Parts: sequence; structure tokens; C-alpha cells
Amino acid sequence: MLRPFVAYLRVYEPLSAFGDPPPEQLVKAVATTQLTRADAGEREQFMWLRSQTAAPVRLLPAELANGRPAPSTLTDVLVLDPSEVAGTTGPAPLVCPLELRARSAAALVSFLGDAEPALRASVLESSGVTAETARSRAGAALGRLTKAAVHVLSTTWTVPLPWFALVDPDQRRLELGDGRDDPRREMSWRVAMPDAVHRAGEARELVENTLGDSGPTRILVETERWLANFHPGSAVELDYGGLVQLIADPLLESDTSAEEVHNILEALRSGDVEQLAELFNDLRDYWSELAAREHCN
Repeated sequence: MLRPFVAYLRVYEPLSAFGDPPPEQLVKAVATTQLTRADAGEREQFMWLRSQTAAPVRLLPAELANGRPAPSTLTDVLVLDPSEVAGTTGPAPLVCPLELRARSAAALVSFLGDAEPALRASVLESSGVTAETARSRAGAALGRLTKAAVHVLSTTWTVPLPWFALVDPDQRRLELGDGRDDPRREMSWRVAMPDAVHRAGEARELVENTLGDSGPTRILVETERWLANFHPGSAVELDYGGLVQLIADPLLESDTSAEEVHNILEALRSGDVEQLAELFNDLRDYWSELAAREHCN
């Protein structure tokens, strides 16, 4: 089964950050979970499809018929050992809840605000709810978060280039597996929260001073604010997720996106406009080719 073509930026917090003591159900889930990074996309896809085939159709995945959260909202978690992260993190274990219901609620709020009226009306009609009810239900789901932010950001068909500024290019984790559909196939980076925060702030200040209020600046500002919600002992993971299924082995092995983003930042510092243009064009071509597949899908 193909994984969704989704890339992720995740935060894994120490279990102690979820309460003193943490919820018993969460503690048990962390101790017994078998959910892996590769499984996460398929799990989210399954939960969404189940919500749409239920009777009645659920407004949000991981939700019961009465609109209350399903038990899986506390048990769908990824767990990481601090030894798997460069830098200082912990105490162990490090936990990343999928928070699919809350993330879907946030996406629904954005959709209601940004979608064309005809599309919005069609979706609401098929769900059997009004816009006011949808906003109310989404707000309730977001209100149940243990933090002011979700632990997972995701994008389809591409990776926002400013995300690469958070990681050390030399800490890439690459596993080709036995073909593009192998669940072991992975491209990711893991970094301690203090390092991610420092790099995000440094990159944001540099880009803001040289490019002003540009798209990359806004992404870095939003990312910096998002990171500020979490425990300083957390780990941050940038994961290509299901995008690795789109990239042939030689291209995945030679992918230098993280290095090139850091080279772009260095070119901004030095004012090397010629190198900056060349690096940006190479990255734009690489990621535009991947993103263009969405329109052919």
C-alpha cells in the first residue's frame, strides 16, 4: 500500500511534558506502542478513510459519532529514544502524538476561511453540517490539545525549503530499502530542540534582513513561533515521509537539499548573488518537478 505523499516536521517531547503525572492512557500507549515513523502516514490515511465510510460520516477523523474524541487520540503516538538524536534531549522517552483529529480541525478552519464559496458549500452539504457547526466542532477539537500547538506539521508533494534550515545536513538518515514502496525507505534528519530553535532564529533574522517580508521569512517566523510551544528537551524531526516513493534511488542518494539551503543562507551572508541564483534555481527545479506530479495524479 502506498503511503500518502506527505512530508512531516515533528516534535517529540519528553513524556513528563504532558502532565505531572501524564495521563495514564498516554503512559500505557507509550509503553506498548508499535507505531513506527513509516506506519504513521498509513495510520492517518486509514483513520481518515474510516471517518468517511462510517455511518453517519464523521466530520473529523479519530472522532466518535457524537463528536467526542475517539480513544486513539491518546494512543496514536510515535516514541523516540534520546540516543537517536544528535544533541541534548530528554528525559526519555520522547513522545510525538499524531493528534490527527486536532490537525484535521485546524485544516478545516483554514478551508472554511479560504475555499471558494461553491466548494465550501459542497463540502458542508456532503457532511450534513453548517459552517457554524463545523467551526464550533473544530474549535472544540483544538481546545482539547495539551499544548497551544500540534506536534506535527505536514505538507503534500513537497518540503518547504525553510524547514531545511533547522537541521544539520551531515546528520541525514537515509535508508533505501528494497525499492520505492519498501516501508523501511526513509530520508530524515533529527535535531535537538535548542539547535533547531537557534538555527531557525538565525535563518529568520538573516532572510528578513536581506529579503524582507518574503515567503521564506514568513515560514521561518511561523516555524520559530511553533517551536517555542514545546519543552526545551524535545527533538525535532524533518521527514520526507511518503515522498521517498516518488524519488528514484540515485536521486535520493544524491539529494543535497539541506546542504543547498544552508549554502543559500551562506550566500545571503556573503552577498554572493551569482551563487545564490544558481543554488535557488537548482532547488526550485528539483522540488517543482516533484510538486508537479500532484497535477498529474
